[in-house]
Amino acid sequence: ATGSTMIAALQTLRAQGPQRLICAVPVAAPDSLQRVRPLADEVVCLHAPADFHAVGQYYDSFDQVEDNAVIAALRSARGPKPPELPHG
Repeated sequence: ATGSTMIAALQTLRAQGPQRLICAVPVAAPDSLQRVRPLADEVVCLHAPADFHAVGQYYDSFDQVEDNAVIAALRSARGPKPPELPHG
């Protein structure tokens, strides 16, 4: 609800020098959106209700994601590891 995780993610990604950085979320608190706007080239949010309390209130199922599942998803998004060049 505070946007702290998104702020950390945007700062980390910005440090990697992307050509364009877009923050896209399905729902957020309006004040959190204001905090992230300066950190992205574009912010897209489908729903920013004034009475926002928690992200989970907008989902039928909002289960915790285990660290191992996040790590696996990030690794697979990276694509296959390039082959190593022979030494010499």
